[in-house]
Amino acid sequence: MVYTSFLGAAPDATFTLARDHHATEEHLKASGMAWTFLRDSLYLDFTEALVGEDGVIRGPAGEGACAFVARADVARSAAAVLSDPAAHTNRTYDLTGPQALTLDEVASTISAVRGTRVSHHDETLDEAYASRAGYGAPDWQVEAWVSTYTAIADGTMATVSSAVHELTGSRPTSLEEYLRSTPPR
Repeated sequence: MVYTSFLGAAPDATFTLARDHHATEEHLKASGMAWTFLRDSLYLDFTEALVGEDGVIRGPAGEGACAFVARADVARSAAAVLSDPAAHTNRTYDLTGPQALTLDEVASTISAVRGTRVSHHDETLDEAYASRAGYGAPDWQVEAWVSTYTAIADGTMATVSSAVHELTGSRPTSLEEYLRSTPPR
């Protein structure tokens, strides 16, 4: 079983859905079947979607950083594991990008590559919950959205791993490389 999990999966993870991933990992371990866990960081492909219509990334991430990973790098890593599953039995791989970036750095990179002004506003927790309440999502989903930012703030997402390179033989994609290779959102 090759399971796509989440970076920092633990019973007390800051990102609430990483707790669910931990529970799934534990269930798979207890099943007796061979397993491999691919613990993805937040997706690099999603960074532009964080930018609001006003050009601002809002979230309570503070000065924390995240090693965003490209979905293509995750797919290449999974293909490598699936092509030789025995070599990866009962192993966990943290799949991250090549560097941890603050949301100020993400905004600056998007601005430079796209030629538009993007900034980051470090919301308070109250602001974060209030700004997301208008979507009509259930409370658990709003909590998950906000906790993606607080997991950045507390350092959980700053982990930089060499696993993508080790599994695929290629270095992971940086935010600038990704943006230069894709059309604007």
